[in-house]
Amino acid sequence: MIQAAPATTLLEAPATPARLPALALITPARNEADLLEATILSVLAQTVLPLRWIIVSDGSTDGTDEIVQRYAEKHPWIELLRMPERRERHFAAKAHAFNAGFARLAEIPYDIVGNLDADITFPPEYLQFLMERFAADPELGVAGTPFVEGDQITEHTYAHKFAQLEHVSGAVQLFRRACFEAIGGYIPIEGGAVDWIAVTTARMNGWKTRTFPQKVCFHHRKLGTGHGQAWLVRYRYGQKAYYVGAHPLWAFLRGLFQMRQKPYLIGGLLFQLGYWTSLAKRAPRPVSPDLIAFHRGEQMTRLWRLFGRPRQESKDESRTSKAATQVSQ
Repeated sequence: MIQAAPATTLLEAPATPARLPALALITPARNEADLLEATILSVLAQTVLPLRWIIVSDGSTDGTDEIVQRYAEKHPWIELLRMPERRERHFAAKAHAFNAGFARLAEIPYDIVGNLDADITFPPEYLQFLMERFAADPELGVAGTPFVEGDQITEHTYAHKFAQLEHVSGAVQLFRRACFEAIGGYIPIEGGAVDWIAVTTARMNGWKTRTFPQKVCFHHRKLGTGHGQAWLVRYRYGQKAYYVGAHPLWAFLRGLFQMRQKPYLIGGLLFQLGYWTSLAKRAPRPVSPDLIAFHRGEQMTRLWRLFGRPRQESKDESRTSKAATQVSQ
């Protein structure tokens, strides 16, 4: 049974500048006592605060709940939502926890809802910057920034000419409310790619999605290591690339590109191994054929642009594009 701290009234919520959309945040957290307090302090220092911030303790046993409750007593717009303990750790749990928090927002008059991971910090103007991006473009459905690990703020996954700024990483992933409701929210998938499916589905449905590299947030746990050994991260990325329907040519070229990054050579080889072994096994894919067709269409369009040549839409991609247009109208 899910246990929640008492809900606060709207009169107790912090003020939001009238020209900016109202924000609600949700943070799934499982045994994050070592890092969560820094995230809380980072949000408290923002120039624009959320109307409500629901921190969902996903069966934590390490003191996470006590940290959240201590700050919730001082700031009534912070709410602790406790979920039952469980033994297994998988990516679908994040979606379940987020969706439980999302259900608590039904009576809150917010415009933007965001996932904020429990190991993230950012500068004081960070949330205001993103709210200003939403205010400037009513067609913007999903927004975020790059994240960095370490002190070098220019060293992130979007700091190269091949970066896809239309993708928004799940560390801080903000949705316009109408967009999030239209795509059906986060879909629980144990193998991962929950945030990728959400942002790609948003584009397929006609929404703009954008990573804004003018700002960065700081990720304090090495990416992917919350679910096992660090050296397996690239292998899992290859598996995920297959699961979401990446085009084989794109996967091959991406593996080559990753050989130029640390860990040199081995990282790209592990990515390739993850993709091609999944393909050889014909592992089931948890995404729809329409989303796979849309994804591959985007990948091939980007490849053709890199080579400086226009590309014709395939029949399958054309049907997917027309369906997305109809959904967005």
